Amino acid sequence: MTISFKDRVAIVTGAGGGLGREYALELARRGAKVVVNDLGGARDGTGTSDAAAQVVEEIEKAGGEAMSNGASVTEYDQMEKMVADAKQKWGGVHVLINNAGILRDKSFAKMSPEDFELVVKVHLLGSAYATKACWETFREQAYGRILMTSSSTGLFGNFGQANYGAAKLGLAGLTKTLHLEGAKYNIRCNSLSPVAGTRMTEDLFPEEAFKLFSPENVAPAALYLVSEDAPTNQIVGAGAGGFHSAWVTMNDAVWLKDGERTVEGFAARWDDINSMTNLIAPQSGSEQSGAILKAMQDVLGADAAPSSARG
Repeated sequence: MTISFKDRVAIVTGAGGGLGREYALELARRGAKVVVNDLGGARDGTGTSDAAAQVVEEIEKAGGEAMSNGASVTEYDQMEKMVADAKQKWGGVHVLINNAGILRDKSFAKMSPEDFELVVKVHLLGSAYATKACWETFREQAYGRILMTSSSTGLFGNFGQANYGAAKLGLAGLTKTLHLEGAKYNIRCNSLSPVAGTRMTEDLFPEEAFKLFSPENVAPAALYLVSEDAPTNQIVGAGAGGFHSAWVTMNDAVWLKDGERTVEGFAARWDDINSMTNLIAPQSGSEQSGAILKAMQDVLGADAAPSSARG
């Protein structure tokens, strides 16, 4: 089976280098017309360059179609224009890979509010702005594929990256709601947590590891997650040829009776409340309420549940 993007228009943000460049090149190889978006800034977001134009040149030399775009993901009106330009040239937009990002790493004690805000704005708000600019088009054409770039820092934490982690876990949460709101319009949304040797991580890897964690080893997961037959509401990790899934899970609720609902009562049941048994991966937030009602019914019987919660 060959996965094709023929007759699809794809936007990749932050595509002037690293992962975004690899995604753009592979999409073009598989027939997509690609908007290569990149402001061209340094790792900390400063400066500009013609990085996007260079990737477009690579695609065109290989016989593909692409256009460069230097808009900032932090400016919603620029994202709207980017989508409008793609639609004017190619008639639609079908795929969006939100890849643009910057780093301003410091311990939380030393991090300025400005550095916290800018990283969150680029990663989280930038992805939301680009997605919002595409959203109505996706709904109208009853087709859209969206990939958010999350991170192990967001999912699991990492010293010195409070701003980055907050944004990246926020993107996983955004994915979960967009998956629900887009379902009836055939809009699928997933999150990718990549580990790759790029300019964002070049000082973190030894040389040999840097080569092993090449962006081309992440691209298979990224492109599958925006393909026609992609799943939705998934969190996938990828790096160096290794791939895994991750989930936001919860265990069975423990229901405390009236006389037990004290700080001491909670403390007494903490081991049960914190037990990693019977884990599930809810598909919507309403399942938390359902789990609590089930725990109450298990203790008091089915008639104890509010009438609105009973079938």
